[in-house]
Amino acid sequence: MKVVLFCGGYGMRMRTSADESDVPKPMQLVGPRPLLWHVMRYYAHFGHTEFVLCLGYGDHHVKNYFLDYRETESNDFVLRDGEVALADTDIADWTIHFVHTGVDSPIGERLRRVRHLVDGDEMFLANYADGLTDVRLDEMVETFRASDAKAALVAVAPVAPFHVVEAGDDDRVSSIRPVTDLDVRINGGYFVLRPEVIDLIPPGGDLVGDACTALAATGGLMAHRHDGFWKSADTVKERNELEAAYRSGDRPWMVWES
Repeated sequence: MKVVLFCGGYGMRMRTSADESDVPKPMQLVGPRPLLWHVMRYYAHFGHTEFVLCLGYGDHHVKNYFLDYRETESNDFVLRDGEVALADTDIADWTIHFVHTGVDSPIGERLRRVRHLVDGDEMFLANYADGLTDVRLDEMVETFRASDAKAALVAVAPVAPFHVVEAGDDDRVSSIRPVTDLDVRINGGYFVLRPEVIDLIPPGGDLVGDACTALAATGGLMAHRHDGFWKSADTVKERNELEAAYRSGDRPWMVWES
C-alpha cells in the first residue's frame, strides 16, 4: 500500500523564540535521523515502501535530505580500497513521490492534491509524520480490510499533563483528575483510508474535521485502540523527550530493531 505523509506544515510549536530556520517539523532530528525517516522506516518494516510526501513549507530540506541520503549514518559498512560496502540498507527498495501541495494548505487539501496517486487503490495509509508508535500496523490493516468502514485511525490515551476539573452550578469543584484517568481517546495520527474518503473533503478542507467527522456520523469510521507506545513530537519538549529516549536505548517505536 502507498503511504501518504503530510510534511509541509510550518510546525510553529516545534520552534523556540530564537529559531529562524525554515526546517519543517518532520525534519527535526531524533538521533541521527529526522522524524520523517523514523515514520517511514516504521511503515517499511511492515512492507509498505511506496511513499507520497505532501510537501509545502521548507520542502527543499526534505528533497535535499533524500537526494543526498547517506546510508552509512545508520548502517554498518566496510571501506575497502576506497569503496564502501554496506552491511545493510535503509531505503534502497523505497519509492518516494515528492509532491508540492502548497505552503498554506490544510491537511485535507494536501490529500486532495495527491489523489491521482491513490485513486484505483483498494486502500492507502496516511500519517501526520510527527508522532511515533509501536502499534501493530498489520493487525490494524487486516481488521480494517475485513470491515465495510471507509477510514480507520489509531486511538490512543491522552498523555498531556493536564487535570480535568468538574464543578457544579455553584462553581464548587467536585473532583479534579488527571486527564489520563478518564476513559477518553485521542486521534493518534495514523490512518488507513479508502480513496473515496477524499470525496468528503471540500476544497481547502480537513481530513479529520470534514471527512472523518462525516464518517463518524454514519458509522463509517473505525478506531483502532492502542495502549502501547505512542508519542507525539509536536513541541520542542516532546522532541527532546524522544531524543533522550533514543540516546538511552529506550526506542519502542523502532520496531525494525526487534
